[in-house]
Parts: sequence; C-alpha cells; structure tokens
Amino acid sequence: MNLTGSEQTRPLLNVVEPARSRRLQALQILEAALKAVDPAAAVRNALSLDTTSNPHRLLIGDQAYDLDYFQRIFVIGAGKAGTPMLLALADLLGPRLTAGLVTVKYGYGPPAASLPPHLRIQEAGHPVLDEAGLAATAQILDLLKNLTERDLVLAVISGGGSALLEQPVSGVSLADLQALTSALLRCGATINQLNTVRKHLSQVKGGQLARLASPARVVSLILSDVVGSPLDVIGSGPTVPDTSNFAAAWQILKHFDLVSGKQLPSSILDHLQTGLTGNIPETPKPGDPLFQKVQNLIVADNRVAANAALHQARQLGFQPLLLSTFVQGEAREVALMLAALAREIRASGQPVAAPACLILGGETTVTVRGDGLGGRNQEMALAAAIEIEGLDGVMIVPLATDGSDGPNDAAGAFAEGDTAQQARQRGLDPLDFLRRNDAYHFFEQAGGLIKTGPTNTNVNDLALVLVW
Repeated sequence: MNLTGSEQTRPLLNVVEPARSRRLQALQILEAALKAVDPAAAVRNALSLDTTSNPHRLLIGDQAYDLDYFQRIFVIGAGKAGTPMLLALADLLGPRLTAGLVTVKYGYGPPAASLPPHLRIQEAGHPVLDEAGLAATAQILDLLKNLTERDLVLAVISGGGSALLEQPVSGVSLADLQALTSALLRCGATINQLNTVRKHLSQVKGGQLARLASPARVVSLILSDVVGSPLDVIGSGPTVPDTSNFAAAWQILKHFDLVSGKQLPSSILDHLQTGLTGNIPETPKPGDPLFQKVQNLIVADNRVAANAALHQARQLGFQPLLLSTFVQGEAREVALMLAALAREIRASGQPVAAPACLILGGETTVTVRGDGLGGRNQEMALAAAIEIEGLDGVMIVPLATDGSDGPNDAAGAFAEGDTAQQARQRGLDPLDFLRRNDAYHFFEQAGGLIKTGPTNTNVNDLALVLVW
C-alpha cells in the first residue's frame, strides 16, 4: 500500500467552497501548510530501509537499527495522526511487522481493508477518555508483555495521544479521569498543565510506557501538537523522561482552585496527596538508564506547517512574515493582538506592507463562561471580527490543523471587516454570541465556518492575518 499525501490530508479546497476569491487565497495558504505536515510523508522522510547492506538496516533519523538482530517488531501508539503514520510504516516494513495497534479519535480510522489483519486501528474518545480508549490501551499493553532485548517497538505519537492512550492508577476510575479532564478544560488549562496532572494519575504516561516495554528497544515517531515541541508534553510523553512531579501537578489544581470543594473526585486528590508524601514512586526522570534504549524523534511540527504557509503566501504575491509559532493565551485576547497587527499594516505598512500575510502558530485556550458551542479558533475569529469591523481588505483566519476545533464539525472560521456588520443586518449580535462562547452558531448563521473533516494530522493551530 502506498497512500499519497493528498489522500492522507483531506484537501481544504475540496471541502469548503469559498465565497470570495480572497477566501480562496487564504485556503490555498492553509492547504499548503497541511500538506507539509502530512503524517505519512513525515514518517517516510524520517525512515529509510537499507536492504542492500549486510545486515539489513532501518535508518531512523541519525540512528541505524540492525533488522537481522531483531526477532520481532511491534507498532503501537495513539493520536489523531495515527492512521497515516501506521500506514506509512506498514508500507515501508511490510511483513517485517509482527503486530500493531494504534488508537485514534472517532472518525480518524483508515479506509476499509487498508490494513493487514495483524495491524489494527482502534477508534476512541477525544478529548475526554472513554471505555474504548481504555480497552485499546489494555490491548497495547498486552503486546508489550514478555518483550526481550531482541524486540523493537515503534511508537507513533501525535496530538490527542494523551486522551487516547491511558491506563489509570489503581483506585482512579474512567469517570474520575473524565471529570478531571473536563474540569481543567473548562478552566482554560493549557495542554502542558493538563498533561502534567494526567501523568501522575497514569501507568503509561510520563515515560512509563517505555518502562513497560523494557528491555526492548523503543523508537517513538512524534508529530508535535504542543507549542515549542517539548517531548515530555506531547501525548504526555509516554516514552520520554518526565520533568514534572507530583508537586507540580498539585500546584496546577490549586492554581485553578480545584483542590477545595467538590470539583474533583476524592480518588484523584487522595492519589496526588499520597504522591506528595513520597509514598508513590515518581515517573522516570532524565538520567534514568531506562532511556538509553529509547529514541524519540519529532517528524513534523507547527513550524514546518508555518514555513510552508509562508512559501505559499509568497507564491500568491503576498509579502509574508512568520511572526511566531509560540502563540498562547486566551483566544479572544490573542484576537485583539491580531486585529492590532492588521490595523498597523493598514496605517503604516509595518511590519510588512500590503498585500501582507502574517502567519502565527501555537495553541490558545478558552475559559468557558457561557453555554454556547465553539472552539478556540472559532472564538478567536469571532473576537477578531468584532475588533476589525469596518476595515476593508482585512481578513483573520484561525484554523485547527487537525480539522477539529472543539466539540463540533468546524476547524476554524473567516473573520473579515464586514463580518460583524453583516451579522447585525441579519439580527445577530456578535458580542452576545461571544459572551456565551457560541462562536459556532454565530458563524453558522452569519457564514464563514471552515469545515475540513478529519485532516489526519495535528500540529497545533495556525492563524493568518491578511491585508490587501
């Protein structure tokens, strides 16, 4: 099997019919970014098989593995990009793969009959863990039983892996973890904060999956969905030394005022408190000999996508500028900054003159105060639409690269200078929708939602600021 990038990353232009030529340009830039981080291509670029040498070698990054030495090769993993990553490995290694199981989000599975029977994809819940995710993790751990030094484990890790790969510690239930995740998400916790807490309630996160696979050789191929690509945060670092501890996890809960009262199950608080006393072993740390037999390799990230967007914007005649791939903070606050940049370009031609395309990457958060429907990118677009009202030739386009911006079917939205005004003419109050965190229903009625379906990749978010 040999799936091309276009088959792996669903083309934006085939999914969204742009209402205007300017939207078409924005979509062309975003599609170039998605193609650049196609997971299958990223895996193929990172690995090569040398069957002419003796012994046969598998080259992964800057390391070589003697395939004649290994008796068995397993593929495990979790994340939204798991399907194309597994397919790429199956294409490269074929019958050399002994068995494999990768967990992906519902709707992100492979086409029918695209995998041999010994390689499986299990769909499960995201962003909140469900029974299917627990069951799949149990099956993955079964593959890791009784491994020897002559086994090789290839792990494919991508965004969403934290929710899709989990075996909680004794005494903590699925419902307990679901309550924790929901509480932290509603508080606006960053992915780093969320994963720090989850690592200390898990038997697989924070380097513990590598411990379970020992003494086998472990190689993790990682598609980063975390700002700055810290290895111990992506997918909660199942094969990476953990730099956090119980004290850090407890402090996060205190920061969001989740320690007192009844916001969290007692099982979670009890376990973390026991960890604080030293009566529970910490996750494996840097310097642990365990990691001498582990290679962790990032195969694609947000910067790769942003640079591809930069190149495409230049091809389309824009003066492009990549400002940052480290954007974080409240979505509506970031929107004010993007709007300010658009106004500056219009007023002074700085930092680049029109036609301008500013590119930013990262991942914002939303503190949910209303009962509406949306996601961080849609909320950013709505806040931006309010702020740039009346600016002709200005567009701000935030997009979730995985195609899933919150619990709905949109990936992002177009915010233009006339978006808010046209909405009011239809009887819609943009400020009211923003107060209720209801960006999805705003853009659904006003127009401007971007729907891609699952892109099968995930490298954070991108935002374009376009000024003509």
